Amino acid sequence: MRTQIAAANWKMNKTLQEGTQLLNDILSSDIDPSTTQKVIFAVPFPYLTVSNDVIKGRANIHIAAQNCHHKISGAYTGEVSVDMLDSIDIKYCIIGHSERRELFDESNQVIAEKLNLCLGKGLTPIFCCGEALSIREAGTQNDYVENQLNESLFHLNKVEIQKIVIAYEPIWAIGTGKTATSEQAQEMHAHLRNVLAKQYGSDIANNISILYGGSVKGSNAVELFGQPDVDGGLVGGASLIPSEFVQIIKALK
Repeated sequence: MRTQIAAANWKMNKTLQEGTQLLNDILSSDIDPSTTQKVIFAVPFPYLTVSNDVIKGRANIHIAAQNCHHKISGAYTGEVSVDMLDSIDIKYCIIGHSERRELFDESNQVIAEKLNLCLGKGLTPIFCCGEALSIREAGTQNDYVENQLNESLFHLNKVEIQKIVIAYEPIWAIGTGKTATSEQAQEMHAHLRNVLAKQYGSDIANNISILYGGSVKGSNAVELFGQPDVDGGLVGGASLIPSEFVQIIKALK
């Protein structure tokens, strides 16, 4: 079975005290991810070290960065490099989130550079892709998302591509309360897997975890995660509510 993942993206929310309490509340619930499951918390940069200490000793639970810079080092005031993340034992990093693409103008090429740096340091990138509402309404979402993979991922070889996680985010469903139906989610996830299979072969494509990100809640997680090509979720708002995120974790296959 492909690894099933519940990934929390806290974005720019919670003070350190609030975030630590949130982590402790979730960890004190009866969650026990199996060897085929992972729970990942993408916390704000200032909380990475503290959060790593909180989860220490918990099997299959990890801390992720929400972003990294596309250069190794240099005069980039306020930025965080993969070397910095590696030096504090962070093993996961979200790359290419729709908010980074839209609000910070990150291109597919910049995202490809970030992927390369993460893989070079042994970090697992959680690569985000997805379409805006205008693209969905035009019916060109499959081509649009395929191009994102082509320009950001397809320079990777067959070994490297298996070291990433993909998260499909219908941008029109992020923070809007709208959610793609389970059928829409499955349709796109199957398309992504077919695109990967054309490039790398079906054996490799069938081993890559593809998460759904877009208003995942405790109430819809079982149906979404029950789709054959949906391997969990990248969760925003609901991950800030302990009872909701615990329910989402328990919905994993």
